[in-house]
Parts: sequence; C-alpha cells; structure tokens
Amino acid sequence: MKTSFKANRRQNLTLGDLVLAVSSVSRNTHETAAAVADLLESGRVRLTNNGRAIRARVS
Repeated sequence: MKTSFKANRRQNLTLGDLVLAVSSVSRNTHETAAAVADLLESGRVRLTNNGRAIRARVS
C-alpha cells in the first residue's frame, strides 16, 4: 500500500525559540551561535516581521 505524502505546515516561531532549540543539542554557547548563524546564512531558516521576510546579516 502506498503511503500518501502529507506536507508539514510551517510554524511561525521566534528567534528565541530557534536559539533555545539549537542550544538544547549543542555543547556550549559558541557552538549554539555558530549553528544559528549557519542556519540563517544558508537560508534554511528565514526571519519574518509581520509576514515580510527580513534579511539577516551574519558577520
């Protein structure tokens, strides 16, 4: 029997939620900051403000 594909609906979470989720699996704050920066820079995570996309500059 073929299983049907169910698309996951994106949740609108805060930047704090992202940091909390990443920090729960990282070893220290440096690793947390690097992982969050990588997620933002790679485009896997997008920031929005009232439905409009915001560009995050990571330096």
